Amino acid sequence: MKVEQLYTKCIAEAAYYIESEGEVAIIDPLRETEPYLKMASENNAKIKYVFETHFHADFVSGHVDLANETGATIVFGPGAKTNYDVHVAKDNEEFKVGKLTIKVLHTPGHTPESATFLLFDENGKPYCIFSGDTLFIGDVGRPDLAVKGDLTQEDLAGMMYDSLRNKIMPLPDDILVYPAHGAGSACGKSMSKETFSTLGEQKQTNYALQEQAKEDFIKVLTTGIAPPPQYFPKNAMMNKNGYTNIDEVMEAAKIGLNVDSFKEKAQNGALILDVRHQDEFRQGFIKNSINIPLDGQFASWVGTLIEDIKANILLVAPEDRVQEAVMRLSRVGYDNTIGYLEGGFEAWKTASNETEAIDQVSATELVSLIANGAKVLDVRKPSEFEAEHAETAINSPLDYLNEGLGDLASNETYYVHCKSGYRSMIANSILKKNGFKNIIDIKGGFDAILEEGNITITEFICPSTKA
Repeated sequence: MKVEQLYTKCIAEAAYYIESEGEVAIIDPLRETEPYLKMASENNAKIKYVFETHFHADFVSGHVDLANETGATIVFGPGAKTNYDVHVAKDNEEFKVGKLTIKVLHTPGHTPESATFLLFDENGKPYCIFSGDTLFIGDVGRPDLAVKGDLTQEDLAGMMYDSLRNKIMPLPDDILVYPAHGAGSACGKSMSKETFSTLGEQKQTNYALQEQAKEDFIKVLTTGIAPPPQYFPKNAMMNKNGYTNIDEVMEAAKIGLNVDSFKEKAQNGALILDVRHQDEFRQGFIKNSINIPLDGQFASWVGTLIEDIKANILLVAPEDRVQEAVMRLSRVGYDNTIGYLEGGFEAWKTASNETEAIDQVSATELVSLIANGAKVLDVRKPSEFEAEHAETAINSPLDYLNEGLGDLASNETYYVHCKSGYRSMIANSILKKNGFKNIIDIKGGFDAILEEGNITITEFICPSTKA
């Protein structure tokens, strides 16, 4: 028996490879099929099933392409409806993979069709569960993504309560819990950085598995949920209805464009996406381009901030990373990369085209600027800001910056920071693209502000529970 977790940190997603006696099952694969095909080939095995725990909202799964390439059967939980051929399993239905057995447990709550897959080893002993977005390590899936018709998030939270207690908690404590996501995913509120655990440990530490009334559980689960990123429903529909073959997406993006062709396509409405490191971007970039660096949670920020999932995209990237950028865009359904700038930004600059740059100040320089009334713009998440922030700072979270632009004055000078610099440069590029002229980056972000020590910090003080 071979069970392997394939964890992709940049989107906090876990896929799984299960093999026995030359037969393979893949659970929740990423868009690219090559890693799974390679693993099966290296082990002289054949992919028999592709199991999907639910219609994913935060990434486009590779189930359709993988099934088309291998002849594998796609398996969803009860109630799933798709526009392509699948096997919709019954609750408690079992599937054989070599000497292993995979049992489908219908566990609605995150979505109505959500399923948990229970794996029995060669001896028929329960070994692990692949819990999808039903049970995370330290958390459970959010109940607001599949709200429609008469179904409310409270209804789904109630289903989650029942699924956990009737289907998962009765299982043996020593089985492993393999979820679909870890910390950094927006599919839950407080996931652990650990990517697997035992059910017994989760029963002890996971708030959702503690003894509590159903009404209390529903209240906890539906309180404090941030709005989902705008691309979530779009990805869910792609997973439900199908999508363009990944090889076609990759091939269409291989076009190297000279400066004139690149400029023409940009003038015709294509979006310029600069994926260089934030420090490179700050020193010089093409006007109206958006910077989302590859070395970070690139795909999720693209999905959060680029509202048109069908936008034609022009890349500014090191040529040896163009294909990586296109692949990571495709993971969240941005399939219309129409080319990249040959020679990168330097080619644009050499051709004497218009460029911009963003000034930067140190935290030490910021001290006197604040004393003279400088406006500090903190683009961290509300929870980060509430925990502690520079006393005079304004919070405009990057996640909602597009919606919040109207609350800012385009003629003001803003000193912008996040925690360390990645998110603030994304914010700077969006502000510049939207006509904000006087944007200055704070080097080192809030980490540097704290280290400086001479800037007044407002901290959240927990109210005393004493009488």
